[in-house]
Amino acid sequence: MSRNEIDTLIEMMAKLPGLGPRSARRAVLHLIRKRALLLTPLADAMQAVAVSARECLNCGNVGTSDICEICASEKRATGEICVVEEVSDLWAMERAGAFKGRYHVLGGTLSALDGVGPEELSIPRLVDRVASEGITEVILALNATVEGMTTAHYIADQLEGRVRLTSLAQGVPVGGELDYLDEGTISAALSARKTL
Repeated sequence: MSRNEIDTLIEMMAKLPGLGPRSARRAVLHLIRKRALLLTPLADAMQAVAVSARECLNCGNVGTSDICEICASEKRATGEICVVEEVSDLWAMERAGAFKGRYHVLGGTLSALDGVGPEELSIPRLVDRVASEGITEVILALNATVEGMTTAHYIADQLEGRVRLTSLAQGVPVGGELDYLDEGTISAALSARKTL
């Protein structure tokens, strides 16, 4: 392995989210030191994923087949679709284990400044799925950002009268202390208060 190849690997690693040049250098040096234990198996795993990974044609999840395991499962055909911005959000929902329906990955949020409209996202596909899959509820699990809320409102307009629309509750997180929360979170929690 020449120094040039090592530099190229460091540059590639530095492009990953959460890694800058220093972190990438440390990671590469660690991989080289643990070549047999980490570097070679990692390279093999990356090659296998590069060949087999594909986006689900139905929901946009990432897996190894054209239709992901969630969409293929009859147990998940509950009539509910949870709409998320990115695959990482879908995976976070699955880790929680609380949702038993199917998903729809938008691939981002609407953003006029960035030129991202409904066609750049998979909103038309969502509308088609609601009609063709007998969906009774669409849960909008979008981030509580201006773009996320704008996207949620747009989707609600597109699906109004066709299906029950709900969104995730917003407010005080489990284990949260009021003193550490921002004003928007406190305001959302107060607006969404419930009877005990």
